Amino acid sequence: MHTLLVEDNDRMAHALGTALAVRGHTVRRVSRAQDALRHVGEAEFVLLDLGLPDLDGLELLRRLRPLCAAPLIVVTARCEEHDIVGGLRAGADDYVVKPFRMAELMARIDSVRRRTSPAPGTPGTPGTPGAAPSAPGESAAVRPGPVRAGDTVIDLAARTVTVAGAPVRLTRREFDVLAYLAARPREAHSRAEILYRVWGDALRAASRSLDVHVAGIRTKTGRPNLVRTVHRFGYQLGPGAGGEPAAGDAQEPPAALGPAHR
Repeated sequence: MHTLLVEDNDRMAHALGTALAVRGHTVRRVSRAQDALRHVGEAEFVLLDLGLPDLDGLELLRRLRPLCAAPLIVVTARCEEHDIVGGLRAGADDYVVKPFRMAELMARIDSVRRRTSPAPGTPGTPGTPGAAPSAPGESAAVRPGPVRAGDTVIDLAARTVTVAGAPVRLTRREFDVLAYLAARPREAHSRAEILYRVWGDALRAASRSLDVHVAGIRTKTGRPNLVRTVHRFGYQLGPGAGGEPAAGDAQEPPAALGPAHR
């Protein structure tokens, strides 16, 4: 795997490059945002420091995402909540704060790779276009057509969302969360279940990653009811605008609890 390492600290870059090489990565290290933009097209994975000399790392992340769909982890000393939230909303697949244990970072890289690299012939694998996220190796029961919630249309096959006919651009992870809920609109899903099925890691249940992405879905669609909070449990696809149930949910009981709750 070819990894683009965007890191301006020589000592940190050497340590990361060595650890990645041991695990079979080929590494291109750059220290400036302009070089990252130049080489991101060849990357299969990106590690991004936010403290760069020529451009703020969050702004670079926003510029990289339209150019590159490769998995990306932010690795930075910035530990403030607004930085973490900003990084996740801008499209980072994970956010690791320095100092960190190298073994933990390598494990997070493996986790991100698992959930974004489809297994051949497995349409329900996380990260596969047109599939709702599922557990590693488990095929999802994907609804065949677009899912409607009020005036919101979620096209699982095309990985698109429209609201009142206008396209809405979500990050990959935001769409994965929404697609998972939309593929099973009758069910309420626990936080741990969503984190496992979408992120591949149920131990993130104490983190704010899921909440950040749900907030992003609500804000970008302008439909705060599109994702319904199930108090002290998790989330469910909501009615969107107009108070109508999601397609296929008319006259149905409110929810059947997901497997993590049973």
